[in-house]
Amino acid sequence: MRKIALIVMVVLIGTTMSMAQNRGGQRDFNPEDMAKRQTELYKTELNLDDAQAEKIGKVLLASNKEMMAMRQEMQNEEDRTKIREKMTELRANREKEIKEILNEEQFEKYQKLMEERRSRRGGGPGSS
Repeated sequence: MRKIALIVMVVLIGTTMSMAQNRGGQRDFNPEDMAKRQTELYKTELNLDDAQAEKIGKVLLASNKEMMAMRQEMQNEEDRTKIREKMTELRANREKEIKEILNEEQFEKYQKLMEERRSRRGGGPGSS
């Protein structure tokens, strides 16, 4: 009986540790993969046509690459204020570009979707 209990404990601990190390595989900060996932989400949620989806995908890819570079820069920077300001500006520019691609109804849905994301993360207007 003790052997079975020990085996079960070892399996549970091993599973927990492996999931904690890779967060269950949920986080992938590859800009290309992120842009693809985001584009697919927006295509479904916002009813994008193929042309809109392609344009949105390009905007997201460029934005994700810049954001990734800024995050890496921020790791080496003691004063992160300037980089955060750049990130806020980048998000604002991305939203402006997206607004030009979407129609009014789609953009309203987009804004609601972003607000839901922010509320789930517990972030403010700058977190998206």
